[in-house]
Amino acid sequence: MGEDYPVMVKEDGIIVKPTMMKKEEIYHCVYQNKVYLFFKDENELLNCYEVEDKEVAEAIKSSPDSDSIKNILQEYAKKQQGGQ
Repeated sequence: MGEDYPVMVKEDGIIVKPTMMKKEEIYHCVYQNKVYLFFKDENELLNCYEVEDKEVAEAIKSSPDSDSIKNILQEYAKKQQGGQ
């Protein structure tokens, strides 16, 4: 993640550049050992979520691209709905 990535971590917090974000693409960062997810929806609204589940957070750290994150979240949702 370099200067062209729309989410950057600094010592004093997270910097998000929504103008650099593609709609419906998931971006992530790790700040203070917590995983945060950001995405811009179809209405150009910025959404931010903290990942509290440690297993999901570790999986995202291991596979941080947008498609992998979507798959990880879908699998987590399935488990929450009864493990289909």
